[in-house]
Amino acid sequence: MITETKAFAIRSAGLLNWSHRLWNAIIIIPLDSGLKPNLKTGIVLAFIVALLYLFARPDYRQGEASLRGHAARDFVVTLDGKPAHLSDFRGKVVLLNFWASWCPPCVDEAPALNQLQQRLSAHGGTILGVSIDEDQSAYEDFLRTYNVDFPTFRDPSRHISLGYGTVMIPETYVIDRHGRVDRKIVGPQDWTSPTMFAYLDSVLAGK
Repeated sequence: MITETKAFAIRSAGLLNWSHRLWNAIIIIPLDSGLKPNLKTGIVLAFIVALLYLFARPDYRQGEASLRGHAARDFVVTLDGKPAHLSDFRGKVVLLNFWASWCPPCVDEAPALNQLQQRLSAHGGTILGVSIDEDQSAYEDFLRTYNVDFPTFRDPSRHISLGYGTVMIPETYVIDRHGRVDRKIVGPQDWTSPTMFAYLDSVLAGK
């Protein structure tokens, strides 16, 4: 099982570069007005530490709620040899999970996602996997090896994932019964943790 520390480390690396660029833009005028270099360094470090603290909080690692209420982007997939739309799942809670067979965190998540599917399906929900695998045989081998028991689809063109703005996998969108995004969850998760179950139960209970 992938720990939250790994997911946090991945985000932190990008966050350091992002925060430094942002802070340089924010403080460029005051610094040009005479602040000493060591003071500038101290301010930047304090700013980065504050951001790291924010992003390390459990409620952030659980997911991003900034997209809440937005209609989930519809798309066409092929399931069991038949065309289907995301909108066909309206009335169910859907965990739209982007993954690939060559992604180590995706491999580690597979058993927990299978367990989660059993819980969701009993309460009017489902996982819908979208793989970005280019190699069909690797994709099919993954499904067999890990006994994936939730509907999944291969999108080698990445048209669907890019349409959602997904550039890092695994990434999951929790979609409520009305087809609205409730939360975007970046990176691997402990899908069977009490905290995650409590959150998903609240979405399943929504009308």
